[in-house]
Amino acid sequence: MTVPKDTYPVEVAGVKRNLPLFSIKPGVRIAILNILGDTELVQAAAKALAEKLKDRQFGILVTAEAKSIPLGYALSIELGRPYVVLRKTYKPYMGDALRSETLSITTGSPQTLFLDEKDRQLILGKDVCILDDVISTGSTLQGMRLIMDKAGANVTTEAAIFTEGDRAKWIDIIALGHLPVFVD
Repeated sequence: MTVPKDTYPVEVAGVKRNLPLFSIKPGVRIAILNILGDTELVQAAAKALAEKLKDRQFGILVTAEAKSIPLGYALSIELGRPYVVLRKTYKPYMGDALRSETLSITTGSPQTLFLDEKDRQLILGKDVCILDDVISTGSTLQGMRLIMDKAGANVTTEAAIFTEGDRAKWIDIIALGHLPVFVD
């Protein structure tokens, strides 16, 4: 027997989902968006974000591993612009990778983002859009900004499927919607 979970209904570009609520600390829950394997939602979100981003000044999309990778790929196809993935673990083939620390709300522990040496030349001196699936605390966004600064790229645009929490914090983010934080 499966115990039903509390959910929060959302709609992204006509695609409806019920997001499970997840406790991040006593009395505080967030709705979890997991787009991995959800091709229908990813495609709908990419088309809608592409429409909002088409006239923005940037040449490269940059996202962080892992859940936003499908969005980065689909948006890259929609816009006809390349994308770069910042990795969460260093591999020897990544060479002289740049790194930045971040704290994810969903994992609750520090993480490191790495920019592969091969991608450093691609973004050097370029205007970039940093992209995430959900922007909650802004920690991952800040980690991506730090790496872009170290790499000599210019962040001109920031985008996500959803922002979360204090809506006033995210007025400069191009997003398709906003998720509340649930306080019991």
